Amino acid sequence: MRKTLIVAVLIALPVLAGCGGEEAPELTAADLSKSLQDKGLNDAALADCAAKVFVDTGISQDGLRTLIGDDQAAVQADPENMGMSADDAAKSREARGKIGTECVIGAR
Repeated sequence: MRKTLIVAVLIALPVLAGCGGEEAPELTAADLSKSLQDKGLNDAALADCAAKVFVDTGISQDGLRTLIGDDQAAVQADPENMGMSADDAAKSREARGKIGTECVIGAR
């Protein structure tokens, strides 16, 4: 049940971030991991693994900001792409599949 809940949280994460300044700092896997943990993912190792997979998949900085943002309106307006570009949305779906196999199942 707990792993199902964790996977559900990871699937629900992609939300649109508000636009920051032009020189927003580059997001890292550590930033994503902290965001996942701040949003309720209590397993730090799983958060670290998931964040690494998202970054390694090649999602753009805008896409990563969308993942950690809080704006549900953009996601609801474009549920197919989860508020991201089509390329980032495809990479995010790929990452979520890898998270399920590499971070959840692989951690057993």
